[in-house]
Amino acid sequence: MRILLASVVAGAAASAAHPLLAQPMLESVVVTATGRATDPIETPQAIEVLTPASAPAAAPVGELFRGEPGLAVQSDGAWGQNPVLRGLKRESVVILVDGVRVNSAQPQGAIASFLDLGLIERVEVVKGPGSVLYGSGAMGGVVNLLTPEARFSAQPKTGGRVGLSAGSADRSLSGALLFERSNADHALVLGAAARDADDYRSPDRREPLTGYSSDTLLAKYRYRLAAGTSLRLNVQRHADHDVWYPGSARTGGQPGGAGIPPPLGRVTIHSPEQRRELYEVGIDTGIGPGKLAAEVYRQEVFRQIRARSANTGRDYVRNDVTFATDGLRAKYLVPAGEHLLTFGAETWQMRGDPERYMDNNPPLFNNNVRNDPFDRGSLRASGVFVQDEIEFGRTRVVAGARLDRVAGDARQKGTGPAAQTTGLDHSDTTLSWSLGAIHPLTPKLGVYANLGRAYRAADMRERFEDSARGDGYYHVGNPQLDPERSTSIELGVKGREAKVEYRLAAFYTRIDDYIAGRVTGATHPGTGLPLKRTENLEEVTIHGIEGSASMPLGRFVADAAFTWLRGQNRQDDEPLHQMPAAELRLGLGQPSTQGPYWRAQVRAVARQDRVATIFSAGGENETPGFATADLNFGWRFGKLGALRTASIDVRLNNLFDKRYHEHLVDGISGQELPAPGRGLIVGLNGSF
Repeated sequence: MRILLASVVAGAAASAAHPLLAQPMLESVVVTATGRATDPIETPQAIEVLTPASAPAAAPVGELFRGEPGLAVQSDGAWGQNPVLRGLKRESVVILVDGVRVNSAQPQGAIASFLDLGLIERVEVVKGPGSVLYGSGAMGGVVNLLTPEARFSAQPKTGGRVGLSAGSADRSLSGALLFERSNADHALVLGAAARDADDYRSPDRREPLTGYSSDTLLAKYRYRLAAGTSLRLNVQRHADHDVWYPGSARTGGQPGGAGIPPPLGRVTIHSPEQRRELYEVGIDTGIGPGKLAAEVYRQEVFRQIRARSANTGRDYVRNDVTFATDGLRAKYLVPAGEHLLTFGAETWQMRGDPERYMDNNPPLFNNNVRNDPFDRGSLRASGVFVQDEIEFGRTRVVAGARLDRVAGDARQKGTGPAAQTTGLDHSDTTLSWSLGAIHPLTPKLGVYANLGRAYRAADMRERFEDSARGDGYYHVGNPQLDPERSTSIELGVKGREAKVEYRLAAFYTRIDDYIAGRVTGATHPGTGLPLKRTENLEEVTIHGIEGSASMPLGRFVADAAFTWLRGQNRQDDEPLHQMPAAELRLGLGQPSTQGPYWRAQVRAVARQDRVATIFSAGGENETPGFATADLNFGWRFGKLGALRTASIDVRLNNLFDKRYHEHLVDGISGQELPAPGRGLIVGLNGSF
């Protein structure tokens, strides 16, 4: 035991002595980009660190991404808001909660919304290829939603925070409570949050089916086994209730009716209940000169999917499904001379077995026939990776490579006479790599370059599901899809001096074997809908430029951010489907650690006239440009009663009640859900 303790202490001392392992004394560090705590200004990749304070407390997590450089949001309602990174949507962006991948293959809903904003400490966004550390799907980047860590303290310590808010536009109420208790050997974090939102008001009216409620529980515990060795536990449960997806609404018998029988009228997808549960156990320890972190986890995403007919007042499709993922990860960080090496291995398996019942006997629509899209689907992924960080003079280089094998299989694809039970298994082995370098021109200004290759294996829906969808086509899955492979290059500059910070990046991404539905010219015999088969297309490209800056102007602070990008579908020789429009954000405010503060913001979004007409078969139309203004002000107190700090925060969103919709809002062209109108949100926050 003494020998083990001596090796742990010696390993920790050797690690701390390595210049690349020195903990940065900064207000903001990131762990997602390189797998360890680093200063984002010294990382050769574009990074955003988002904090809950930048969005209303009652908002879904997706609200954090609006107006940020290179980021956008795809939404199908008030709840479902998916982050979009440099034009790549959720299939091509890895979403993590505390470093654990959130897996789901359902068409409606946003996986980033399965956590309450009130329990988040920060969100780290790494843009560009991230498959070396995170495997399949990290072509557009990685979004890591981080809750507070359970941290030891030399002396017994108790603390926490509380927040309450109310909003006028959606008549919402929300609250969150975090409690922390720690000493030298134990650390505990407990959290609870809840939200209730009614249908929100747009400049036109109260928008029906936009309300929902949610509740979240969080428990983290860390126990020190010995010096440099600790065990940790992470348990989370998030549940949403009565969630509707207005962007899914289609009317039977009309163009874009998605095969809905005309007697059913307007049909809308909704989820009476959905939840995410996470159980994770991990260990952190020193071994020799390095540090080992390993964890085993199980995560379940359960959803009730219903299709409600307005004419009958009943659900004519009922689908219950759980996507359960079991995983194991290990990472060993070790200095070797001038190198800082990270060795890692990861394996996970996701299973899904949807149970779908349909009423398809007109005019009664009550026969409740079993019609599963697929049976016992599974995806298995295993990978090993290595990353090297080294400094050549003043130039920091980060290089890595990863080898993955992803396999998919199912017992059956589709139902009825056309059901398929053979040829469903398929596996791929993929090599990912990245090479980045950053060089300081001055102590406060650096230029960087990053070149990388990432990939995305097809999900269960793309492989196995045969069904009518909201675009008016009957989609046929393809179990033999090749993975998408992207090659990206990024050039940028980062600077920070005193209270001035600025970033500028230009990027180009080419994706080969792009996965999408291809119109076959045939029709489905059961529904009469035109067929789309999921296939690998030839090539798409996305390029753009983005930047942000923040600087003091006397007593005030000015900030700005912009995004411009272009996507091209080379096979159809037209713009890539659903690309975010160019936008600019300008802000001015007076921050304060105590006393009054305020900030005003204008967000201007350009008209999007580069739309796909061939690929979408006319389903994507131009979106007008718009500009909105928001105002935020409040007062930060010092100690107030039992609270160590307290504040009151008032937000006025969409100040001029502008009617608009984002280009990436789901729905039939001309019937898109408008954004919320003018709204007042009042929040009370405190720490103890």
